[in-house]
Amino acid sequence: MTPTSAIISTTTIRDVSLRDGLQLTGKVLPTEKKALIVRRLLALGVPEIEIGSMARPDLVPPMANSLELIGELTPEELRRCWVWVATPRHIDKAAQAGARNFQYCFSASDAHNRANIGRDTEASVAALPSAIQMVQELGGRIEMCVATAFSCPYDGDVDPQRVLDITADARTQGVDDIVLCDTLGRAVPGEVAHLVTAVHHAHPDVRVAFHGHDTWGMGVANAITAINCGARMVDATLGGLGGCPFAPGAAGNTPIEDIAYAIRPPWLRHSTFADLVTLADELLADVAETSGSKAARSSKSSTTSSDWTT
Repeated sequence: MTPTSAIISTTTIRDVSLRDGLQLTGKVLPTEKKALIVRRLLALGVPEIEIGSMARPDLVPPMANSLELIGELTPEELRRCWVWVATPRHIDKAAQAGARNFQYCFSASDAHNRANIGRDTEASVAALPSAIQMVQELGGRIEMCVATAFSCPYDGDVDPQRVLDITADARTQGVDDIVLCDTLGRAVPGEVAHLVTAVHHAHPDVRVAFHGHDTWGMGVANAITAINCGARMVDATLGGLGGCPFAPGAAGNTPIEDIAYAIRPPWLRHSTFADLVTLADELLADVAETSGSKAARSSKSSTTSSDWTT
């Protein structure tokens, strides 16, 4: 079921190409090129963008110049940008560079949290109140990003109650958003509907977001399901780039071209879509990756006349 126009008008598509999209490519894009991508996405009308990560550069080399990118952007641009963090110290470093919006990430699964962040989930939750206080004092925004909310590459399926318990923990209260991540791209719409509905009903004053991967071809279906069940933001990347270094076998994120074509947000026009496809092609060429977007591919190969062909 496609979301109604009223729902779409309140739904944000966030582009996460410069963080989740790039982290497995092994190549550090120049800061100037990253800044240009941010500005082109903002000019197209993409409401929010994830621009980088405070992850250790030796573990995730493509994120090495994230602080430089933050410093390159204006305060006005940064108000629409997010930075991945895992500790209060990460927030301090990014804030000193000018960041104001922080995606505090940890995993529902202890095994994945240890692999990804180097501690168990309880340690990440315990540090969250300090992170929330820091961001509130900055006048910024903080979201709690729960990775492996559906399944873990090490422990298998994650009990939805585990995620609900995390979001109900008193130490997690005060976040602006709750992001539910299908890190492996293995969830199906029924599972997404159950978890998103439950979290939305339990936290009606907090924006719920869905971060999906397209490993099993469910990316767009899961995103639309999440929107219909209360999510007000969905993540995507140009050309479906992406994947987690600590989630073996997970494919890229859901392509922003496919989600935008499916739900037709207010900022999307035929010309905007064409420019989005072009920008994706340029980024993919820079990192020597191929596009996973079916909408982009179809827009180039359509044999019939359509306003959406590029």
